[in-house]
Amino acid sequence: MKKLVLLVLMIGVMGLPGARTGQAQAKADDPLEGLWQGYDGELRHAERQLIELAEATPEDKFTWRPAPGVRSTSEVYMHIATANFYLLSITGPKYPDDMKEGIETSVTSKAEVIKWLKRSFEAVKQAHLAVKPDDLKRKVVVFKRDATVDGMYLRILVHDNEHMGQLIAYARMSGVKPPWSEK
Repeated sequence: MKKLVLLVLMIGVMGLPGARTGQAQAKADDPLEGLWQGYDGELRHAERQLIELAEATPEDKFTWRPAPGVRSTSEVYMHIATANFYLLSITGPKYPDDMKEGIETSVTSKAEVIKWLKRSFEAVKQAHLAVKPDDLKRKVVVFKRDATVDGMYLRILVHDNEHMGQLIAYARMSGVKPPWSEK
């Protein structure tokens, strides 16, 4: 009997890594992954959709703009990345050393834009994971207005989603279908 119990336990333990991998893959494929899971989940959701949309957009569409004087596709993505770093810097972390003035308009290649976008999200995620609950209440000043660290993180998420809507419109206007809309 002990051998049978041991065998069942071993089979169960051996099966767990595969089960976990399957669950992780199912989560990654779930278009609702991250929703209703607090700040970190919502940020993951926005990040995933923005990166999927950027990856689905052909290279030649990164210079497309709906009208003269309006940001191009690459400029909107770079605006998101630079705003993520800027808003995060108000809470304490510094800008990346290689982030130069004018980067919103000078970085236009798909690969570089996606690299910056991913870096900005990783910086926000790591900083948010490290922040202590009491620090979220800390007062900061942005555009001569009082705010809190928590408010800055919320602004990052809202800003990212605001421009995701803009990029979805850009994508559809230029013939690109958001990948998650097919799931």
